[in-house]
Amino acid sequence: MFSILISVSVGLIFVYIGWRIWKKEQISLIHEYHHKKVSEEDKMAYTEKMGKACIIIGIGILLSGVIDFVFKISYGWIVFTICFIWAIITMSKAQKKYNGGWF
Repeated sequence: MFSILISVSVGLIFVYIGWRIWKKEQISLIHEYHHKKVSEEDKMAYTEKMGKACIIIGIGILLSGVIDFVFKISYGWIVFTICFIWAIITMSKAQKKYNGGWF
């Protein structure tokens, strides 16, 4: 029971942070060196991609906890892995396109 509470809580935190980055364009929630080269014109597109990627990670965490709790086996880790890889690829593309790289 404790593990589902932790995974749901952490998942919701990631979803909330991703929503703030995406919808509120709070680029300050991303570390400065990840966005220091992003132009003002690209800020909206950059925050949208980074926010959505953060939300995908949050959904993966949420689903992994729920699936593991319901089925009592670790199939949730497969869902988390797929979501995590998808989000990292999305973040990498956004970083390369708008910031010129990760740093």
